[in-house]
Amino acid sequence: MDHASILALYDRDMREGAQPDSPDARVERIGRVVRQVSSARGWNGVVWSDLDAASADAAITEQIAHFTGLGHEFEWKLYGHDLPVDLGQRLRDAGFTAQPEETLMIGEVAALTLDAEPPEGIRVLPVTDTKGVDLVAEVHEKAFGTDSSRMRHQLLARLAADPDTVVAVVALAGDTPVSAARMEMVPGTRFAGLWGGGTVEAWRGRGIYRALVAHRARAAVERGYRYLQVDAMSASRPILERLGFAPLTTTTPYVYVP
Repeated sequence: MDHASILALYDRDMREGAQPDSPDARVERIGRVVRQVSSARGWNGVVWSDLDAASADAAITEQIAHFTGLGHEFEWKLYGHDLPVDLGQRLRDAGFTAQPEETLMIGEVAALTLDAEPPEGIRVLPVTDTKGVDLVAEVHEKAFGTDSSRMRHQLLARLAADPDTVVAVVALAGDTPVSAARMEMVPGTRFAGLWGGGTVEAWRGRGIYRALVAHRARAAVERGYRYLQVDAMSASRPILERLGFAPLTTTTPYVYVP
């Protein structure tokens, strides 16, 4: 896989040409910035920019003014190859708070190891309704220790409005949800994104996360997608590398709270 070419394709299709991630969101291009504007319950932020030292500060100020005017917290998603090279420092100086760094990993589906199956005693169920989404939300809160209301709202809205663009699954031990994940597909591109993969702490290290990655990868193959993309945390990166994903750059969410 030609890493530089794939990263350029990802920037063009998934960032500069971003599509809304929920029915109540819209994507706007303002000068040299692409942003998503949603309700307060959705994701608001900057997904792509083409800035330099002369234009960066003004662009940052404009985005702060826009989202503050809406009363929305928002995120500037900074990639390791974005310019200018000191954009992260400029965001911090403007009042943004950096969240933990992740790694953008991309795998060509045809080259991935897709034979991972759930361990004995674990069954994987598709999520198609409110009951299933509630199970995903339960896993999310236990695995990550964060509020799941935004994720729950977005997943329910997407399943209702665009069910062909999302695959969500939950892993059960008996009737207990122990892991969950989703895949979001972007029509007209070659990329499907793996999101929200999390396992309750007591069930980690048994191969459940790996099995859910393989499950979604097989679904991507069936739907004709060529590449899978993940924003991987440090615990997930080794598993994804063993499956055939390659690290291409870093991502750091910078959050601004009005």
